[in-house]
Amino acid sequence: MNLLEVKNICKTYGSGETAVKALKNINFSVPKGQYAAIIGESGSGKSTLLNMIGALDLPTSGKVFIDGKDIFSMNEQKLTIFRRRNIGFIFQAFNLVPELTVEQNIIFPLLLDYQKPDKAYLEELLTVLNLKERRNHLPNQLSGGQQQRVAVGRALITRPALILADEPTGNLDTQNSREVIALMKKASKKYQQTILMITHNRSIAQTADRVLQVSDGILTDFGRCGE
Repeated sequence: MNLLEVKNICKTYGSGETAVKALKNINFSVPKGQYAAIIGESGSGKSTLLNMIGALDLPTSGKVFIDGKDIFSMNEQKLTIFRRRNIGFIFQAFNLVPELTVEQNIIFPLLLDYQKPDKAYLEELLTVLNLKERRNHLPNQLSGGQQQRVAVGRALITRPALILADEPTGNLDTQNSREVIALMKKASKKYQQTILMITHNRSIAQTADRVLQVSDGILTDFGRCGE
């Protein structure tokens, strides 16, 4: 079963002779539980594509289906709720709330949705992320790698069907990058979550189950790694 389906997505900025076609008729799907990477140079359109899939921006034309639901057919309120409950975001900038502890940052999306955290699941995440000893620390008391692990926990806490990661290791050194990618892969398998990660780093992309490339707004599917 495909968790994500992208159909004929186009994005054009401007009009007439000055129009820029950032995405050109993008089509692909990602099965439930797959960890896929999208590679591409800066300005290739990969971040624009991720923003469309995450409903952070609207396409000029085309559709995106998540778990069979046409996300752009929803009104703004329904889409906000759907995105909050079904999509987890991990960005290059950790985007942690500086006044909140590790634990509070992780459960923050649940509080926004007026939901109580599942204490057992929170403890499991803190263990998996190796953050139990840091649960009461503030972001400025953490290393970069620890801050990104908090961001991963925040993305996982709502048990989203889809996790979108935009250059999640861009601010990390090699060792911390490996650890964060390993955590994402572990989460994908353990919680059967679909992960779509964009990166310019080909060695990191090779850790994914499947690699796609965006170049000049056109997508190429290289298929499953090792095949």
